[in-house]
Amino acid sequence: MHKTIRIKIQLLILLLTLITFSAAAQKTTFTRQDTLRGSITPEREWWDLTYYHLSVKVNPEDSSFTGSNLVQYRVLQAKQLMQIDLQPPMKISKITQNGEELVVENDGNVWYVSLKKNQNVGDVNELFIEYSGKPKVSRRPPWDGGVSWRKDENGNPFVVTTVQGDGGSLWWPGKDHPYDEPDSMLISVTFPDHLMDVSNGRLRSLEDNGDGTKTTNWFVNNPINNYGVNINIGNYVHWHEIYKGEKGKLDCDFWVLDYNLEKAKKHFKQAKMMLEAFEHWFGPYPFYEDGYKLVEVPYPGMEHQSSVTYGNGYRNGYGGRDISYSGWGEKFDFIIIHESGHEWFANNITNFDEADMWIHESFTNYSENLFVEYFWGKEAGGEYIRGSRLGINNDRPIVGIHGVNYPGSGDMYPKGANMLHTLRQMVDDDEKWRSILRGMNKDFYHQTVKTTQIEAYLIEKTGLPLEGFFKQYLYDTRIPIFEYAIVDGVLRYRWGNVVPEFKMRTKVHINNEVHWLEPSRRWKELELDRKINNVEVDKDFYIASFEVAKLKK
Repeated sequence: MHKTIRIKIQLLILLLTLITFSAAAQKTTFTRQDTLRGSITPEREWWDLTYYHLSVKVNPEDSSFTGSNLVQYRVLQAKQLMQIDLQPPMKISKITQNGEELVVENDGNVWYVSLKKNQNVGDVNELFIEYSGKPKVSRRPPWDGGVSWRKDENGNPFVVTTVQGDGGSLWWPGKDHPYDEPDSMLISVTFPDHLMDVSNGRLRSLEDNGDGTKTTNWFVNNPINNYGVNINIGNYVHWHEIYKGEKGKLDCDFWVLDYNLEKAKKHFKQAKMMLEAFEHWFGPYPFYEDGYKLVEVPYPGMEHQSSVTYGNGYRNGYGGRDISYSGWGEKFDFIIIHESGHEWFANNITNFDEADMWIHESFTNYSENLFVEYFWGKEAGGEYIRGSRLGINNDRPIVGIHGVNYPGSGDMYPKGANMLHTLRQMVDDDEKWRSILRGMNKDFYHQTVKTTQIEAYLIEKTGLPLEGFFKQYLYDTRIPIFEYAIVDGVLRYRWGNVVPEFKMRTKVHINNEVHWLEPSRRWKELELDRKINNVEVDKDFYIASFEVAKLKK
């Protein structure tokens, strides 16, 4: 890097250190509805989801949904009041249990159900919910949750759902909190008979109703997070392939608009490249029973479980752009790789609370780097992830505020990935690092997890004292600064801009030779056989460096 540019960057970093951000300083106001949405309320905690049968009729003519949801649950505590979530303008018309209609009270996004049957611990009971309405329209999917009522190039209806962050209760009723998932789910969708619906899991049946509509029945054989449930209705065509993976034959199905079939068959070859790379790094694809699908949609894409959606225009990069600025992002389609990476981190390992969403996004953003490394080499992967640092804002912590459905900063993508890349350098053993990533997907298989669990796991498996490391990168916004001075050929160094507990063994190139240092917040000294003339922190560590002085006595 040019010396003048480096000096300017160092001065900018010093300026940024004068500003300290914290979750408390966000001055975010939360409502009672935020708490009801984001916390494990007494009306949620006493029952455990086991199964859903969601049935919905989609009406493109008037942009409405009419449907029902059979909720099966196991009683954990003997209570009689249940919370069901469904956001306006959708409305519940009736809830029954054992054929008896129940009293329901509405409070904003929440519907309280008074149960008549005694709820005995250990019992498995069912609730039948009928609902309808015109769900919120998404103006900018997937960032704005809701339903998109679009048309394809030939004027056919193109109807899709996207609800990450906002929750599935935008369009269907259930238990809308990430901590609890059904063990399995049946999704029945009724739609105009000249179209096709693609949802999660495997297609059990396609029924012609004889009234101008058809119904698909998709069965999900694994636990599924709430926002991962989706509907995609369009003039689809389909082809099927087999991928020979670590657990045997994996069914891969591709659904695209009819006029995009030929270019899709060429472009979607990247899906098998993705499976090869990610099974290497993370272990077997987590949903062999449900298969893998890539489904065309009229928005960029999202990680719907076993029904990954794609709308990147059959171009490499993200909308044709290399968001890493490294050149390597032009080698692959960002949406295919990133959104499919969520099958391991988001769908297999799911955050317990929205505040822990970095678990989804940091690891998946990091997976892009690993994909590049797998096919183009370690330095290529490093260049890719280092380039992504240009997207880091350091505006607020990566971990959000718990209990109110509030995720952390968007830095959970590039900064979280660079944190993991930095941790890999600290481990300094690529096979050990790979075994940790694979171990996570095995040990947390189909589980919802908290940030504290991921922290504890990485501390145990790396054998490193990472408590301060996580406090710095996940809960603070400052970039650690390796401060140093060369005094008559002797190196003096320390950490600046860090939390008190911060520890990180760091690779430093001194006189063009590698040295591992363990700075603290107090000055330390390093004297070598010959005078130290130049010092440079290894570029794969996401830290800043600042030469305080270069002196001769």
